[in-house]
Amino acid sequence: MNQYQKPMLKEGSLKDKVIVITGGGSGLGKAMTTYFLELGAKVVITSRNLEKLQKVTIELEEKTGGKVLPVQCDVRNYDEVAAMLKATLDEYGKVDGLLNNAAGNFISPTERLSANAFDTIIDIVLKGTKNCTLAFGKHWIDIKQPKATVLNIVTTYAWTGSAYVVPSATAKAGVLAMTRSLAVEWAKYGIRFNAIAPGPFPTKGAWDRLLPGDLKDKFDMKKKIPLRRVGEHQELANLAAYLMSDFSAYINGEVVTIDGGEWLQGAGEFNMLEAIPQEMWDMLEAMIRSKKRKS
Repeated sequence: MNQYQKPMLKEGSLKDKVIVITGGGSGLGKAMTTYFLELGAKVVITSRNLEKLQKVTIELEEKTGGKVLPVQCDVRNYDEVAAMLKATLDEYGKVDGLLNNAAGNFISPTERLSANAFDTIIDIVLKGTKNCTLAFGKHWIDIKQPKATVLNIVTTYAWTGSAYVVPSATAKAGVLAMTRSLAVEWAKYGIRFNAIAPGPFPTKGAWDRLLPGDLKDKFDMKKKIPLRRVGEHQELANLAAYLMSDFSAYINGEVVTIDGGEWLQGAGEFNMLEAIPQEMWDMLEAMIRSKKRKS
């Protein structure tokens, strides 16, 4: 096992912390939830499907020995978010951290999307993050809680934009702006805001939806990444746990990219020259030298 596939923080690093993870019952949310539990946190996981959450709760508690509260919540509805916060406080008496992880996406030419499909993504990603952030932030400010942490999951195309995922890019850009804005405005209340922008971390559910059938093989993500591999779930969980922990107490308003250099490879003007074979470089070099001799 490689070092990056192993847990990073020392045992008990999140002891006594109560953390809410939206979309925490599946995919990358589940990986982060699992590690938070292993580090001693008490967690709340939310989604719209309570039955699925309850099954995951049993699995996670048996695996980690930790305490999980499953709460049905559609983050698009502020009243449901407020009820989820109340359920958290009723169960644990406090809440220390919020991980806004719930998301949705379509890969599609934008002109093929209905207005409703566009709204669905904006509502889950941007409005959902706003609802949770506002409910939790107001609570922390009202009770004068000394410190709290909000961690948002964004994406590298939040700052570059990206064709074919326009609703997601639009929503994630808004989440990133919210992260940086509130990091400044609410720091005086002891609330830290940070974000993670993950590259490809394959999860069966998301990747099957985004790249169904044999599309995953035709679009080999590894070729787009300078490190020539995709991310391991533990790597993301390590980073999330660090940013949620008190070890990162001086990090505020940052977005940490964890993508093996993927977005930079796409950004550089001449990065496509990676595809030129060695023999052609030899020919080009010989041509340049011959021109120099002639001049």
